[in-house]
Amino acid sequence: MLAIDLISEEIPPLKLSDKGSLAIQWMEDFKVTELPIIDGTKYVGLITESDLLDLVETELPLKVQKLHLNKSWIHELEHVYEVIGRMSTQKLRILPVVDENGNYLGAISQDVIIENISHLAAMKDPGGILQLELNVNDYSLAQISNIVESNGAKILSSYIFTHEDSTKMDVTIKINKTDLSAIIQTFERYKYTISASFHKSEYEDEMRKKFDAFIHYLNM
Repeated sequence: MLAIDLISEEIPPLKLSDKGSLAIQWMEDFKVTELPIIDGTKYVGLITESDLLDLVETELPLKVQKLHLNKSWIHELEHVYEVIGRMSTQKLRILPVVDENGNYLGAISQDVIIENISHLAAMKDPGGILQLELNVNDYSLAQISNIVESNGAKILSSYIFTHEDSTKMDVTIKINKTDLSAIIQTFERYKYTISASFHKSEYEDEMRKKFDAFIHYLNM
């Protein structure tokens, strides 16, 4: 999925001829903290809340205002992971998309990113989640996949988190099975540390059956 595929039509760009009051109104209407500004077809920059707070006269056009515009943007063919990284590190709710000539193509909103993250991480697909803790040098996605697949399952998505000033890392995997008991046992045999798991186990099923039978007995 590329940046061009994530453009939202909901947030229009401001023009240099627009007044500061319009920028203020649009920020309130669209509930954002920055808005893109264009000059013809060219992207100029992002006007932020702090820029608007510094305006001396809100009825003057933006082109005559003293603005400290954020110049952030992303190329239309950048991958969604680059989009997420850019918005996260720069703490943006809006990220403009431009072509190779600097023409403004639209903007990506935080809401669209959140919606697409759920698809990337297979959050809507049924299954269980395991979080493994291991040394960075021991990480092998191929071996982790082999362990999962040896139990007749597949990895739907995965992501890693490295700890600062540490040789440890967390690997979180989404698996297409709701009962991960056998997979957990296999990981433990291979000396993996499972720091968290979220799944429906056979043990829980059995306990629920016994509990339901007990309630049925009491109601007889």
